[in-house]
Amino acid sequence: MSQIVLEGMRFYAYHGVHREERLIGSDYIVDVYITTKFSKAAVDDDLRHTINYQTVYQLCEGVMRHPSRLLENVVERIGLALKHQFKNISALQVRVRKLNPPLGGTAAFAAVESEGEFTRRCADCGRPMICYGDKTCWCMDSLVFRKTREFMRTKYGDQCLCSACLQHYAS
Repeated sequence: MSQIVLEGMRFYAYHGVHREERLIGSDYIVDVYITTKFSKAAVDDDLRHTINYQTVYQLCEGVMRHPSRLLENVVERIGLALKHQFKNISALQVRVRKLNPPLGGTAAFAAVESEGEFTRRCADCGRPMICYGDKTCWCMDSLVFRKTREFMRTKYGDQCLCSACLQHYAS
């Protein structure tokens, strides 16, 4: 696995619990660490086979434009945006730092960080796969009847299936 890193993305945004923070705004720094495979892109020299870091920046910028009360919410929305855009992220780490937070004293920044590992094995065949385990996951788009889903939940619990095994149940 390899990593694509964007550190020090700087934004002026209007996040905060206090009304004044949402009116005046503050400086924020966003760092994103994406673990993925990009060996095909390295050989082909083709942007289509990797994660475009300009797109990563634009997704972060879009999330930062919409005010939130909590940095936890900002971090979560950035992670969801990235997972929704890119289906081949095997691990993700997002950090948002608010510079000079209003604490009544001196602090360089306050930060919230989230990370996730998305490599799993299919509960049926055991093949490795990537599964985000949330509403951005590809398996949510599969057309499996409700009764079939109930049977699958009985057989596999909350474990995920790869696309080939899931396709078997969808047909």
